[in-house]
Amino acid sequence: MKTCTSISGGKTSAYIAANYPSDYNVFSLVRTDDKNCLFPDAKLRQVVSDKIGKEFIGTLEDDMIIYTMLDLEQFIGKQISWVSGKTFDEVIIRGDKKYLPNATIRFCTQLMKVDPIFQWWDSNFDEPIIMRIGFRANEMRRAKSMQEKTNKDGILEYKKIIGRTKTGNRNKWGNIAWQKPEFPLIKDAIFKDKIEKYWKDKNVRFAYMNNCIGCFHRNEVLLKHMSNKHPNKFQWFIDQEKDAGYGARTFKNGINYEQIKNSLEQINLFDEDFNDCDSGYCGL
Repeated sequence: MKTCTSISGGKTSAYIAANYPSDYNVFSLVRTDDKNCLFPDAKLRQVVSDKIGKEFIGTLEDDMIIYTMLDLEQFIGKQISWVSGKTFDEVIIRGDKKYLPNATIRFCTQLMKVDPIFQWWDSNFDEPIIMRIGFRANEMRRAKSMQEKTNKDGILEYKKIIGRTKTGNRNKWGNIAWQKPEFPLIKDAIFKDKIEKYWKDKNVRFAYMNNCIGCFHRNEVLLKHMSNKHPNKFQWFIDQEKDAGYGARTFKNGINYEQIKNSLEQINLFDEDFNDCDSGYCGL
């Protein structure tokens, strides 16, 4: 099987790309249509647009992720395939309503991370590949959860349209075996401290935290901090809740993002006050 590293933009998956060379590397970019979140460098916007084959306006992650991926490609000396599906603005629209993802139904991960990578695989391969996943040695539970979803051959399957029914009025779906997950950092007992030490003197820039600025996995205090660091991007999440209608549709249960933004004004928050446990993750 061919090998591939799934790169998120964080130090852990980048460590795998640098230290466990694969046949392929792939990165899925979360995009937004909101020009209030415009990536500031017009030349780099065009570079990214060319890489993904779609217009790039901005991302709802930290803008630093763009520099990370460009730096990393130079550092490892190997091409990284950039992919991107629908924008976040598009994936939350169902008919004439907006449906927001949350910790129970996190379809954002599926549609903006997993699906674009599957489509890339489907266009380039005719057999499953080994996918190297950035779970560290203390994340065995996450690895086990992923492995439990594999088929009898240890391969993850993806549901896709494979044709039409005999009557021709409905899609016919099938499960396609496409990737065998591999966890090299768990196998080699690599923890965060070793990864942090490795990147300390390297010419690769990383964001303070990865994943979307308003990721609902994050606790409310960290979200408040992110609203101060990235006000335009955090406002996007506030606007989506307002458009969807408060009460039935919010990213977090029991509180909306405008309340989070307006809370804790009396507390001075600093980057050093948070760690991975506060951040949450998108499931990859």
